[in-house]
Amino acid sequence: MALSPSSLRALGDGLHLWKPPRRGWGLANCGLLVGDDGEGLWIDTPYDRPLAEAFLAASREVLGGGGIARIVVTHANGDHLWGADVVPGAEVIATREARHHIEIEPSPQQLREMIEGAGAESPVGRYLATHFGHFDWSRTRIVAPTTVFEGELELTVGGHPVVLTSLPSAHTTGDLVVHLPNHGTVFTGDVVFASTPEEPGDHAVHWAGPLANVIGACEAVLESGAETIVPGHGPVLDRAGLRSHIDYLGHVRERAHALHARGMSAVEAAHAVVGEGRWPELGLPERLVVTIGTEYRHLDGADPEPIAAVLPAMVAFAANG
Repeated sequence: MALSPSSLRALGDGLHLWKPPRRGWGLANCGLLVGDDGEGLWIDTPYDRPLAEAFLAASREVLGGGGIARIVVTHANGDHLWGADVVPGAEVIATREARHHIEIEPSPQQLREMIEGAGAESPVGRYLATHFGHFDWSRTRIVAPTTVFEGELELTVGGHPVVLTSLPSAHTTGDLVVHLPNHGTVFTGDVVFASTPEEPGDHAVHWAGPLANVIGACEAVLESGAETIVPGHGPVLDRAGLRSHIDYLGHVRERAHALHARGMSAVEAAHAVVGEGRWPELGLPERLVVTIGTEYRHLDGADPEPIAAVLPAMVAFAANG
């Protein structure tokens, strides 16, 4: 089923949020900063071309005669990068490690083949079709970052300062956060998967870890003094909302370590954490299989597993509740 396009929400002084029409896999928040000179900066892009074109159309309504000159990509997962193709010629900025991550990320064609190859009758095929079948990657071309950096990079967009800070391995190995000090706002990318009582979100999924680094990145956002936190997915948070998310991450980390010490598998640990019933409002609990599995990998000193190797356990978890 196709997704309806979203519209822009003003966050103040030329800063706008493009929020997907619903929650779920692949539906990421994106930002638009319009400078005093009409120059536009995107912070992340939607997953497929139809959604990216909708974001571009909404952006043009507030840009006037200006265009999108630069795109900052918080990390190299496709749901944040692949929409860059609709703005040919834009400078695409990411961390140096994010450019390397693209090489291990499944391409649009590989994802389509994975969905089709799994078959509609298989549990994995049904799961992939349900959560990813509505995206249209038929015209998607991956745009590699044209500017990469390590550490910190400061930009100016039409008089507005923009500070990019690369992170240690966290959600992926190439994350960055975007601080707009004049706006009191930080775009965190997928370091944060947000939820509020008014707008429940989904469980976090972290591929690289460890969770200590994810928590550290969130604490650094608080230290920036920002009052508005735009997560990679889910509703916009205030500082109290981010502290609540840090508490969630800390609990998952503590339970993962304790259950690992008891000899439980990552899947068993995920069931135990969900069984506590602390966050019944959060969707996609099967993602804890990945996040806890990532933490286990760090505890064991093991190498990362490809996404295809993790899928069956996650899908089985989703089916069995």
